[in-house]
Amino acid sequence: MDSILVVNAGSSSVKFQVFAVESEGALRRLIKGQVDGIGSRPRLRASGAGNDPMADRAYPIETIPDVPAAMQVAGEWLRNEARIHPLAVGHRVVHGGPDYVRPILVDHGVVARLERFVTLAPLHQPHNLAPIRSILANFPTIPQVACFDTAFHRTHDALADHYAIPHQLHAEGVRRYGFHGLSYEYISRTLPQIAPDIAKRRVIVAHLGSGASMCAMKNGLSVESTMGFTALDGLPMGTRPGQLDPGVVLYLLSEKGMTASKVQDFLYRDCGLKGLSGVSNDMRELEASLDPQAKLAVDYFVYRIGLNAGMLAAALQGIDAFVFTAGIGENSSGIRARVAEQLGWLGVALDPAENTRHSRLISAKTSLIPVYVVPTDEELMIAQHTLTLLMNGQSPNSRHERVS
Repeated sequence: MDSILVVNAGSSSVKFQVFAVESEGALRRLIKGQVDGIGSRPRLRASGAGNDPMADRAYPIETIPDVPAAMQVAGEWLRNEARIHPLAVGHRVVHGGPDYVRPILVDHGVVARLERFVTLAPLHQPHNLAPIRSILANFPTIPQVACFDTAFHRTHDALADHYAIPHQLHAEGVRRYGFHGLSYEYISRTLPQIAPDIAKRRVIVAHLGSGASMCAMKNGLSVESTMGFTALDGLPMGTRPGQLDPGVVLYLLSEKGMTASKVQDFLYRDCGLKGLSGVSNDMRELEASLDPQAKLAVDYFVYRIGLNAGMLAAALQGIDAFVFTAGIGENSSGIRARVAEQLGWLGVALDPAENTRHSRLISAKTSLIPVYVVPTDEELMIAQHTLTLLMNGQSPNSRHERVS
């Protein structure tokens, strides 16, 4: 059976899915799994298409100390026990910089270029690239495709793309990229089936998870995003602060004596909901907590979503629909209800019963703007891109494009 393997590697986990390639290029999910607890309490878990368990194994710490080791364990299980020999492997790569406007077949040269963006996405980029290097070294004949979270936003015009800094810095790549693009691209492609009357109109999509952002879309394309040069900007997140006056960074450097690397680690790991609450970076725990600081963190999250929705509505010159997606957006009826209250000035009104049921359409019939909950599927998006490039027979260098 022909199949596509999709890999999404982080600092402490490697998530993977396998899709069967069926007639006329259709994809069917076969396996979903992950190796988590890398370097601490490693564990391999996998389930089949119907969530039936296929593997659940713990390993000694020294067996899986890093991402390449996790890839080896997952790969051996897939080959030897699941009997999976994929046609190609698709990877989520957070940052494509100004060079890559669409997915690309990978070679060593591409990996070298992508390593330049490690400092722009330190929580993600090095770990995204680790399994690519591992497969290049051990299985060099297997095609690999890098799919970028920045690519969907390369349709931004110059006003949305620039900062008010000297042009030379923009030419060097200091610009507003936007992230979570694979999620937004999936929503853009799915909306015509769910709500064809609004799919090409003015839509705000809220990708609310441990990482959180919002995107303004028109005609199915990204017009504006809350994230910019790095994945630190915009909404507050699990451990990242979101919008922050650059003067705060200068203060940390000059008054607190922090090094640049300490500031980077602080902003990526100790801020956001975790820093504000002092309790947790998990929204589920914060919503259940009676701690006043936990309440403040939740209130702040909702408040900032409302503020950014106003900004995106201005970029679109109006709004025709609002979409919730990702972990919090798909699962927290409480956050959705509170965000809807923030958007009441736009004419948004929820149907409490439909919201509690996590229905696809959760707005009331009286709402001036329809509100949807659309589960995202970044892995399927990656698999589709991978299969497309494989069928087109693109060479790695033919997909390298520079955006001026």
